[in-house]
Amino acid sequence: MYANALPDPEFNAEFYDGVALKRGLAWIVDTILTLILTAIIVPFTAFTAFFFLPALYVGVNMAYRWITIASRSATPGMRLAAIELRRFDGKPFDGGTAFLHTMGYAVSMAFVIPQVISVLMMMFGPRGQGLTDAVLGSVAINKTARF
Repeated sequence: MYANALPDPEFNAEFYDGVALKRGLAWIVDTILTLILTAIIVPFTAFTAFFFLPALYVGVNMAYRWITIASRSATPGMRLAAIELRRFDGKPFDGGTAFLHTMGYAVSMAFVIPQVISVLMMMFGPRGQGLTDAVLGSVAINKTARF
């Protein structure tokens, strides 16, 4: 039904040019921002957050990704890299799709093999989709190349 809703990488390569590298750069920016947010939260817990710091970081990271992707179909790092996520039907992400994408990201980050597979898929796939993108049918595209 929606097979032709996303740009074809063969005929519309400009949508996917450099997306894998941009996703990597966006990930670095977003990781730094979530580390900063986590560090800001720690003093507000009377420093007891040090006892559960990894769990706090994961929670902050998931909330950050879900909220930012749901609101503008991209995290701040993605916006800086000029890419955005699109659903299988070509529309920007909504809250539900952003939640599913965030959960898929969290699961793939929790295990080495899915993360390696995801990175390889982004680097060598025609649409630059990661594992979660392939499951959801979503893609990351260049913002400058609009439908």
